[in-house]
Amino acid sequence: MDCVVTGGAGFIGSNLVDALIDRGDHVTVIDNLSTGRRSNLDQALSCGAGLREADVRDAGEIFEIIAGARPEIVFHLAAQIDVRRSVEDPADDANANVLGTIAVLDAARAVGARRVVNSSTGGGLYGDASTIPTPEDQPIRPLAPYGQSKYAAEGYCELYTRLHGLSTVSLRYGNVYGPRQDPHGEAGVVAIFCGNVVEGRRPTVFGDGRQTRDWVEVSDVVRANLLAADGDVTGPINIGRGRETSVLELISALSDVKDHGRMGEPQFAPDRPGEVRRSCLEVGRARRELGWEARVDVREGLRTVLAGLA
Repeated sequence: MDCVVTGGAGFIGSNLVDALIDRGDHVTVIDNLSTGRRSNLDQALSCGAGLREADVRDAGEIFEIIAGARPEIVFHLAAQIDVRRSVEDPADDANANVLGTIAVLDAARAVGARRVVNSSTGGGLYGDASTIPTPEDQPIRPLAPYGQSKYAAEGYCELYTRLHGLSTVSLRYGNVYGPRQDPHGEAGVVAIFCGNVVEGRRPTVFGDGRQTRDWVEVSDVVRANLLAADGDVTGPINIGRGRETSVLELISALSDVKDHGRMGEPQFAPDRPGEVRRSCLEVGRARRELGWEARVDVREGLRTVLAGLA
């Protein structure tokens, strides 16, 4: 099957590309390499994947690449993901996440792609939710422009389904972690803390450390993408473990699983403005309609990350 993966040199995207190559698909990667790394694709490129260095904000170039690839499935992961940067420059954030998504949708529709699988965010959309775990039908109350732009991108996906009949689905991720992760965004704390273990440094905890997140390992997220591509369900679907883990519990889990290095006592810093206190996704729709649920528990996932840093 022919596939296009935007943002395919990034953390989640490159793991997805590897899985597509492993099952025999032909993959074209689109990435501007601003945060993605060519080295993440070494294995995939050696197995026949193609890399086109381009920015999703360049609608003309995106159309040319997708028209040349003529994919059956487009996995759209390219995005501006830095929450703090979105606050500092919301127009640039919207340019990448909204106009970039429109460019991908337009090209996919024009070349007759069967389906677009859009990567979105859970905690970034729901904000301080009144219901924990939070289902997809809860009010959308983002605390940063990043969440607002991803919600707008979801809306355009659903519009293209209604208006043009283009099959789309948006996967709202929890806090994804795993191999190749950069310390970008909230989920990057796992990469940062694992680096602390290897380098023997004390982790920094913002606030009291009791804030919770729904950490989900990247291999589970990749599997959700593959299942979503093969199905026909539309709209938003939460992708997480459906369990809260606090920052302090994460540190405790790291202390339990480390086979090398040392984990110093955490040092505490002031709360960061706008940080969500509790975040956890209700994942019943993914279980019912995709046949998906997370398989990797936090300790197992941490072992994998640490092994890659050894």
